[in-house]
Amino acid sequence: MIVKFWGVRGSIPTPLTQSQLKSRIAAAVARIRPPDLESADSREAFLAKLPPYIFGTVGGNTTCLSVHAPNSPLLIIDAGSGIRELAAMVNQQTKKIRAFHIFFTHFHWDHLQGLPFFSPAGYTKSNTLYFYSPKRNLEEIIRGQMVPPYFPVDLDAMAAQKRYIRLQEPTARLGEVEIRWKNMRHPGGSVAYKMSHNGRSMIFSTDTELSPEDFKRTPENKRFFENADLLILDSQYTLGEAIEKYDWGHTSYSMAVDFAAEWNIRTLVLFHHEPLYNDRKIYGMLNSAEWYRERLGKKQFRVLLAIEGMELDI
Repeated sequence: MIVKFWGVRGSIPTPLTQSQLKSRIAAAVARIRPPDLESADSREAFLAKLPPYIFGTVGGNTTCLSVHAPNSPLLIIDAGSGIRELAAMVNQQTKKIRAFHIFFTHFHWDHLQGLPFFSPAGYTKSNTLYFYSPKRNLEEIIRGQMVPPYFPVDLDAMAAQKRYIRLQEPTARLGEVEIRWKNMRHPGGSVAYKMSHNGRSMIFSTDTELSPEDFKRTPENKRFFENADLLILDSQYTLGEAIEKYDWGHTSYSMAVDFAAEWNIRTLVLFHHEPLYNDRKIYGMLNSAEWYRERLGKKQFRVLLAIEGMELDI
C-alpha cells in the first residue's frame, strides 16, 4: 500500500505568511558563506543542508490522505482542504480514475471543507463518489455543508454519481484491501480506520484523545492496534497543553510515543499539527518525540512527521 498525505494540519488551513517567508529567507541568507555560492553544485549542497523548517514546510492544508494498493480502488480518508491537491493530481493522470471511495473519520469542518472543491473529479458525470461513515444520516450531513448562504451551489451541482454507505459491519473489503473501523474519543465522536493489504496494515486515527482504555490489552484493542506497520496518530499537543486542554479531543506527542511502544507499532507518524505552530515548533516536537522514544528504550520503531506530499510505502 502507498499512503500519501495531502493535508496534515488540524482545525483550520494554515498558509505560510509573508512574515514567516521573510524570516526563512533571512535565516538562510545568514548561513551563506562565499564557498556556498561558487557553483550550481555548491548552491544546491547549501540548500540541501538547511534545516527543514527553513527550506521546506509541513504544509497548511487540513486532513486528507489517499491509500492505494494493487488491484484495489483509490481510497481517500477525509475531505479537508488537502483534497483539492489530490484532485489536481487525479486530473493530470493519463489513466482516468472514475471511482472515488471517501471514508470520513468525522464531520468537523476541517475534515469536510475541501469536498466542494474536489474538481473536476466530483463534477464529472461519468465519475462516482462513494461516501463511507458509521453515521445514519450520512447524506444529510454531507449535503448540509453545501447550502446557501454557506455555499453558492448545493451538492447536486457536483454531477458525479453519489453513493452513501453506512458502515455497520466491523469489516469491509474493497479490492484487496480490508478495512476495519473503531470509535475513538473526540467531541462528537471520531472513527479510526485500519486498512490492511497483503499482510501489511496502516491505522489512521486523527482527532483522537487517547485514554487509559486505549492502552488496555483487550481483545478488541489487540486486534485493532497490535503490531501495525504504520500508525498515523493525532499528536497535536505537548504534554502540558494536553493536560490544560483535557477533553478537547487531541493527544500529546509523548502519549503518542507511549501508545506506539505499548502496541508494538513499527512506524509512528505525528499528525494533525496545531495551526498556531510554525514549522520550527513542529519539527521541535518531532525531535522531542525521538528523544522520548530513546529514553523509553524503545528503539525498534521509528517516529516521522506528517508532511504534505509525503508518501509511505508499506
